[in-house]
Amino acid sequence: MLVLSRKQEQSLLIDTEIKITVLEIKGSHVRLGITAPNSIKVVREEINNKSS
Repeated sequence: MLVLSRKQEQSLLIDTEIKITVLEIKGSHVRLGITAPNSIKVVREEINNKSS
């Protein structure tokens, strides 16, 4: 597992198609923005686990 630290408004890229941006940090909550092609499914882990 790769562990990174990011500040608000900073981003990281996965390959060249997926961008994850830290939008807001409030206490223990972090809001992320994810930009990815429509062909890539993006879901919360707990949603994915329920469908298994």
